[in-house]
Amino acid sequence: MASRVSLKTKGKGSKGSKATEEESSVAVFVKEWSTWGMKKAKVITHYGFIPLIIVIGMSSEPKPSLFQLLSPV
Repeated sequence: MASRVSLKTKGKGSKGSKATEEESSVAVFVKEWSTWGMKKAKVITHYGFIPLIIVIGMSSEPKPSLFQLLSPV
């Protein structure tokens, strides 16, 4: 379950309602962008992990061929 940000006001004062609306809209904006960023990071990690391992393996000593890196033996 995701936690939900809730801003509560005390009393009947209408002076703080505009500030509360702005703070809640900022919280929603941050939540949307963080969710978007995490989705993009997940995709980048998913498709970039194996190529990263191959690049690291190709630059190590002794330099193996691509076939040696990809073969299970």
